[in-house]
Amino acid sequence: MKKKNTFIRLTIILALAAILGGGYFFWQAQQSSLPEFIASGNGRIEAEETHVAAKYAGRVIDVLFDEGDMVKQGDIIAHIDAEDLEAQHDGAIANLSSAKNAVAEAQAGVIHREAEMELAQAEEQRAKALVGTGVSKELYDQRKASVKTAEAALNVARAQLASAENQVETAQSEIDRLNVLIKDATLKAPMSGRVQYRLAEPGEVLSAGSRVVTILDLENVYMTIFLPAKDIGKIIVGSEARIVLDALPDVVIPAKVSFISSEAQFTPREVETREEREKLMFRVKIRIPKSLLSKHIEKVRTGLPGIGYVMLGDKNDWPEYLKVNIGQSQE
Repeated sequence: MKKKNTFIRLTIILALAAILGGGYFFWQAQQSSLPEFIASGNGRIEAEETHVAAKYAGRVIDVLFDEGDMVKQGDIIAHIDAEDLEAQHDGAIANLSSAKNAVAEAQAGVIHREAEMELAQAEEQRAKALVGTGVSKELYDQRKASVKTAEAALNVARAQLASAENQVETAQSEIDRLNVLIKDATLKAPMSGRVQYRLAEPGEVLSAGSRVVTILDLENVYMTIFLPAKDIGKIIVGSEARIVLDALPDVVIPAKVSFISSEAQFTPREVETREEREKLMFRVKIRIPKSLLSKHIEKVRTGLPGIGYVMLGDKNDWPEYLKVNIGQSQE
């Protein structure tokens, strides 16, 4: 019985080895058959991350999405306690009302002082006209002094009005500031995507800048690969590319080069020989079109390994196994 079980195990192991070996040699054969005008590199599907964070310190009231949930731009993600801000807002409104009342009083004061000024000027003119005909020079001087006094009082009233108006502006600015703070206490999704991490829970007290959730932008998906220096000079941003994932080997995803690093990586500091120069590797991003991602956004997954292919030069002659085929599973 033991010999029979051992024989069965060995048969299974050999069968698996044959399958894996066959797959490896098929992959190797495919790589060796890759045209010279196509470069390839290994990578993983990635998406741009955005951290939704508390702008100011406060207690978390609620978080409305869990990890894995899809969100749309503008969706409310969480609320931060804003009771203290709302109380300050009410106080600022009261201060604005008082400031407006002060402006009304100051305006009335200016009108009163302007009337006094007009009266003083009229009396001065009358006294001036009657000097020498029964009105003494002393009375005329008194009328002149009254004009200066009225003018000074009017200037004071106008200054008080300007100060009151400034108080209104200050009170309104404080209200605007508090409105912004209260608005910022409601955290919203800056773009559509999937919640990757939920980093805060209701009841937690967060410091300013603390993250609440991390959102993946599923319309901004790419693969990062590394290509040797000999290929970098033959590609540009916008060059045609293809992505084949290990999990979906029959699916060929269209892409374009969106970034080429200006600095080499994985190289010695001093490159002297041709052999060493061949070790120069450059980081390249190949991005999947947004129009394609939008159609299948619910199915987009990051972290999947695969191979990225880039067309070198101005050629556009993809071999049959790299022609675009999103597959029935993606429809």
